[in-house]
Amino acid sequence: MKILVTGANGQLGSAIRKESESFNNLQLFYTDVDELDISSKESILTALERYKPNMVVNCAAYTAVDKAEDEPDKAFLLNAHAPANVAELCKPRGIHLIHISTDYVFDGKGNTPYVETDKVNPLSVYGQSKLEGEMLSMTFENTMVIRTSWLYSAYGNNFMRTIMRYAHERPELRVVFDQTGTPTLANDLALAILRIAHSPEKYFVPEIFHFSNQGVCSWFDFAIEIVKLAGLNTKIVPVTTNEYPTKAIRPQYSVLNKQKISNLLKIDIPHWRESLAKCLQYNI
Repeated sequence: MKILVTGANGQLGSAIRKESESFNNLQLFYTDVDELDISSKESILTALERYKPNMVVNCAAYTAVDKAEDEPDKAFLLNAHAPANVAELCKPRGIHLIHISTDYVFDGKGNTPYVETDKVNPLSVYGQSKLEGEMLSMTFENTMVIRTSWLYSAYGNNFMRTIMRYAHERPELRVVFDQTGTPTLANDLALAILRIAHSPEKYFVPEIFHFSNQGVCSWFDFAIEIVKLAGLNTKIVPVTTNEYPTKAIRPQYSVLNKQKISNLLKIDIPHWRESLAKCLQYNI
C-alpha cells in the first residue's frame, strides 16, 4: 500500500511518521505545503502522478482558530476547497481519502457525547470551514472523514506544549474550566489511521467517524494533569470563558462518542490520562 500524507510536518503528520515504523507493508510519502499545496489542483495532480498512492491522508489544514475570524478566505480555501480538490482528483483514480476534521463542527450546547449523526452547528469561522470541507469532500465517493478533538503531541504547537512552556516560566497559570471535551494524543489517532491504511478492505468506510481518547475533562483539568505529571509546582487557577475572551467562540461541550470507530477497528481507545502520561514519558 502506498500512502500519501499531506501536511506531514504538522503534529498529526509527525505522529504518523513515528508510528508507521511498526507497519512494514506500508510505503508512506510525506509532503508539506512546499511540495504539495492542496489548494492547487495542478500541485495535487503532480503529486498523485509522482507517488501513485492507493490512499491519501489529508492532515493539511488552517488551524489558527482565532486568526481565522480575520482571515475567513484563507480558512475556507485550506479547510474546505482544498480537501474538495483532493477528493475530486482522487475519485477517478480509485484512491481512498482520509480527511481529518474537528469537534468544532458542533456548537457545544449538548451534554452527552456527540455521535456522528448529531446536528452540526459550528460557532466559528474555523468550525464552519472544516464543516464545509467535510461536506465538499464527501460529495466524492472514497472519502472517509475522521473528526477529532483537542489534539496534542510532542510536536508543533498545542495546548500541552504551551502549558509546559509557561509552567517553566511562571508561578501561576489561568486556565478555563467551563469548556469540556477530551484531549487526543496525535499518536493514538495516527495508529488508528495506519490501521485503516494497513487493511482498507476491512476498515476503510466512506463515512464520518469520531476519534479522541476516552474520558472527559476541562482545559483546567488537563492543565492540572500536565503540570502534575511533569513534576512542576506551577499553580493552575480556574477561570471562566468570559474571563478569558477569544475572537473565536469555542464549543463549551465537545466530547465525541467513539463507539463507531472502536467497533470498526476492533480497538480499545486509551483514556486521555494514560495517553498524556505516555506522551510526557516518551516525548511522543
